[in-house]
Amino acid sequence: MNKLDNIDFYFITDSKLSKKGIFSDVENAVNAGCQVVQYRVVSKKNGDMVKEAEQLKKICYGRAVFLVDDRVDVALAVDADGVHIGQGDIPLKTARKLLGKEKIIGQTVHDLEEAIKAEKLEGDYIGLAPIFKTDTKEDARDPCGTEMIKKVRKEVSLPIVAVGGIDKNNVSAVIQAGADSAVSINAVVCSDDVYAEVSDFIRIIRRCKSR
Repeated sequence: MNKLDNIDFYFITDSKLSKKGIFSDVENAVNAGCQVVQYRVVSKKNGDMVKEAEQLKKICYGRAVFLVDDRVDVALAVDADGVHIGQGDIPLKTARKLLGKEKIIGQTVHDLEEAIKAEKLEGDYIGLAPIFKTDTKEDARDPCGTEMIKKVRKEVSLPIVAVGGIDKNNVSAVIQAGADSAVSINAVVCSDDVYAEVSDFIRIIRRCKSR
């Protein structure tokens, strides 16, 4: 069974937006029941990234899947559960050769064509983005909307993680359209209570799935 078959909320770190730091954020997210954590850093020295990744992995150990964004070398250095890559990062096929079959590899996709390609290349999940307008990524494309989730769901069997502009008001529509999981960076890490926010998202997502 895919380790991501039953995920709900997907947490991504953001040291610039975080109010209490990424270690506190991840601890609270995992305590709230979050099952996937992605360590994402825009620019930092390799040694510092490895140290942070090692500490985050310890927090997640036995409770949540720990992924590293983009950096296969860092993922290998700390023996992370896998990586998440974008369309402009290391090719999925190459990442698989380096990491092996047991590690999780997710890829950001923007349309049906990219989603089908990710599945053919034996990715483990796709991050469909951006669903709505987002300000957390400067190079974000135009929103694809929930209709794109429906299109991808019909053609692709991989778990779909919906990303971009998602909050507690629209996450139900995202799950109802066919996404398995959702990311919300602003609504969570910018809050004063990460535990409460993640708990709310998990409750909403699970309620939608049970209907």
